[in-house]
Amino acid sequence: MSKPLLQLKTKTLIDAPTIAARIRELGQELKNHYQDQPLTLMVMMNGAMIFGADLARAIDTPLWIDSLRVSSYQGLGSSGTVTFAALPKLPLTGRHILLVDDILDTGLTMKQVMLMMDKEKPLSVKTCILFDKQVPRVEGGLAQADWTGFQVPPKYIVGYGLDAEEYYRNQSGISIVLND
Repeated sequence: MSKPLLQLKTKTLIDAPTIAARIRELGQELKNHYQDQPLTLMVMMNGAMIFGADLARAIDTPLWIDSLRVSSYQGLGSSGTVTFAALPKLPLTGRHILLVDDILDTGLTMKQVMLMMDKEKPLSVKTCILFDKQVPRVEGGLAQADWTGFQVPPKYIVGYGLDAEEYYRNQSGISIVLND
């Protein structure tokens, strides 16, 4: 017997054409920043897989793509603990690494990933996130990403890779989950 779909009430926050336009802008900003330097996109799975793929196509320069999987959420909230479930396959030493994630929330996950990356002696580690949730960052967390697509309110959002219990990732836009 299959599991019934999670049914949430949602309201569109950012539509697909607006997301696509901003990703093209980010791609140009990143191309201008890195110019001809070799770049490795490190996509944080699963939430950033759609953003990472679209961003890679928007950066008109040769690059490598790798991924890692970390988690800090249980259900619809942060657990406060970062778990590394899958590490990168490519060597990180001597590379310009761009950490690509879907959302910057407390900043804890991104900071822990950056600390792990720094141990491998890359040339640089920068961050690009699609959504910056306007919430206070936790002490010891990343305060701000190097590149940001959109600032979003302190609400639970789904779509474009972001999920609620693994559902809603395939929506082309971003929606706010309504409480009522």
